[in-house]
Amino acid sequence: MVRRPSLRTALQAERTENSRARRAGVADAARASSVGERCPLTRICSLAHQLSKFNTCEQRNESIPEPCSAPSGCPCVALAGRARRNSVVGELLIPPLLLADQALRAKVSTFSMALVVMCGQPCSGKSEAAACLTAALRSSMADITVRVIDESSLHLGRNDSYKDMVVEKNLRGVLRSEVDRSVSRDSIIIVDSLNNIKGYRYELWCLARASGIRYCVFFCDTEVDHCREWNAKRQEKGEPSYDSNIFEDLARRFERPDRRSRWDSPLFELFPSSEGIVESSPVIAEAVSYLTKKVDSKTRDVKVLQPTIATQSVRTTEANSLYEMDKATQEVVSAIVEAQSGLGLAMNKISLGPNLPTINLQRSVGLPELRSLRRTFIKLAGQYSLSGPPPPTDADSAKRMFVDYLNREIGV
Repeated sequence: MVRRPSLRTALQAERTENSRARRAGVADAARASSVGERCPLTRICSLAHQLSKFNTCEQRNESIPEPCSAPSGCPCVALAGRARRNSVVGELLIPPLLLADQALRAKVSTFSMALVVMCGQPCSGKSEAAACLTAALRSSMADITVRVIDESSLHLGRNDSYKDMVVEKNLRGVLRSEVDRSVSRDSIIIVDSLNNIKGYRYELWCLARASGIRYCVFFCDTEVDHCREWNAKRQEKGEPSYDSNIFEDLARRFERPDRRSRWDSPLFELFPSSEGIVESSPVIAEAVSYLTKKVDSKTRDVKVLQPTIATQSVRTTEANSLYEMDKATQEVVSAIVEAQSGLGLAMNKISLGPNLPTINLQRSVGLPELRSLRRTFIKLAGQYSLSGPPPPTDADSAKRMFVDYLNREIGV
């Protein structure tokens, strides 16, 4: 005997999922769309349509068909409209999931810029590898912007920057500040420095995550003996080099990158002492492919870091924005209560003014429920202001947003 799935159980599960997505805010909804998940509206509609056809086919003793795309005559159109109202918290407050999904499908692929961290022993060939990587990137894409940040670009000498721990700490702070100012979504930044401490590489990884770009580590794996020999040759030629005591101290304190760590992944390893450093090197070609590959919902081998609330700076808003929103929402609640109590019954349409939308109610709404909706709206507006536009500072905009929210929650 075939056990029929319960429509009520399935819909309750989907309603719970929509409620969690609504409380999570815009960041979770946009992230769900970016990884190619199907819209909750499509899942509910397809599920209801499938269960409807399941019941019909079981009565006729026919085989169960595959889920369809819910045509216009589907009996779950009303359910889809209800799901749309439940899954969106105001058109001006949180963009609809359906529109976000359509926008994602319209833009087939995107190109995100990156932060490349060079890593290796002193005199291991990092600067030459960074130059080859820069040339390979520019030859692969003509309109790409690549910038190399190193000690020389900041007018800092090698020996003066690493002569003691205090000066070295200040150097790392200057490099980190310059990377923070330069990293963006329209350029590739290459940090050509020792980057020999894993804690410092983690700080650079956090900067990339806060900017929402790609990140990788390019490791020049050269034996210390070869590095010491190359440093001596540079001293003989008068080229930029390290003093012997500074070189030995930096070589002793070097912390190798580990691809198992997220701040060292993905890791591209180059062996200059055995393979040499050329632009056509397979490792450089692999790094260029990773940095310039188009990303869409089906891409799995390229990771674009996503910022979180912990890595986002709180946007400063005007001092009266919260006061205006609190006052405006209270006026809307008072207008609804007065309109319902004036006639002793629920009104379908309540007007707040000539330039404001009309509130369309499908039932009588009590004051406790209105207060609960008002608190939820203010909380969601505060959460969304972290990653979206700031909250409104005028009363009319706050009222318009709150009315749109009410129409989706309790409206027709």
